[in-house]
Amino acid sequence: MNLPANFTVTQPTSIRFGCGAVAELGDIVLKLGGTKVLVVADPGLAAAGLLDRITGPLAASSLPYTVYSQITPEPGLKLADQGLTIARQAGADCVVGVGGGSAMDVAKAVSILLTNGGQAEDYLGLGKIKKAGAPKVMIPTTAGTGAEVSFTAVFINEKTKSKGGMNGDPLYPEAAILDPELTLSLPPKVTASTGIDAFTHAIEAFVSTQAHPLSDMYALEAMRLISANLPKAYAHGGNLAARGDMLLGSLLAGKALATAGVGLVHAMSYPLGGMFGIPHGLANAVLLPYVLHYNLIGAPERYARVAALMGCDTQGLSVKEAARCAVEAVTELNLEVGIPATLAELDIPLDQVPEMARIALTVTRPVENNPRRPTYDEVVEVYHLAMNGWD
Repeated sequence: MNLPANFTVTQPTSIRFGCGAVAELGDIVLKLGGTKVLVVADPGLAAAGLLDRITGPLAASSLPYTVYSQITPEPGLKLADQGLTIARQAGADCVVGVGGGSAMDVAKAVSILLTNGGQAEDYLGLGKIKKAGAPKVMIPTTAGTGAEVSFTAVFINEKTKSKGGMNGDPLYPEAAILDPELTLSLPPKVTASTGIDAFTHAIEAFVSTQAHPLSDMYALEAMRLISANLPKAYAHGGNLAARGDMLLGSLLAGKALATAGVGLVHAMSYPLGGMFGIPHGLANAVLLPYVLHYNLIGAPERYARVAALMGCDTQGLSVKEAARCAVEAVTELNLEVGIPATLAELDIPLDQVPEMARIALTVTRPVENNPRRPTYDEVVEVYHLAMNGWD
């Protein structure tokens, strides 16, 4: 038996999971020492009738709060800086992020800026955050990003038009509340793109060069839950059991990516967000089958395990044949939940592929985590395949 590779796991986030768990928000904030709260929220929460589910427990605990909801998909650094200004004006000493990854990333960044000072741009990269942030509680209303348990906050740099992340242990939230009832109103298209985003986190962590036994445990269960329940949640948004399993799958996928990292799908999706404003989950979803096809020779045994987990009959197949079944299964899952089959359907200009490939290869950590080390020409080739599809 071979000993597992050395690994380090940091898991500081206290997690409350269950229907109605959001009612505990006030108590959680008080236990963290919060006295005034900045709520960073997706703008659609009020329209969906969810914002009161967040502010109600704060009011019940006599906690003053200010809502900052000018959050956009693929947020720019300015949104974090604006949030800091609002937090300081309100005297906030605790930050609650509620919504998808954009709102949670902005909330995490504001928490760091409150104690470290400066501007959001100062903390892009790894290890630049020196102090713990203000206490922060994350409440996802999508089953996709895993931002509630990760040490990353991703932004578009308005100056360079590129996408990059703040990374460091201080970004781990102190607490996360996962309430499946908050995801019931998620539209089918968003359910699909965020769900495949979470699946991407899990499968990329599973084949990562940094994978280890704990990340495998998270990733495998995440893929099982998501592949089995995403079609159900997409078909019937009120299926609370499927919504609960999707939220749990997203959480576990977030744990997997936080401990083993992600790969080439993420690196190649960054230019789609930075250059064209394509939502992160949708970009990942469209690229995923094509990157898997490219990666197969780098981790065939692992992809064969994915195929079996997704219900493929791999009995009697060679490892390579079974691995190819994983690509077919993911392609079929995308089709089942209405994910566009090609980048052309997202109106990505073909003549921008060379620049996209150049930028993708600058996203160093995911490229290094990938089971197959890509060259520039290979990344261009994968983009071209994704532009045109399999035919």
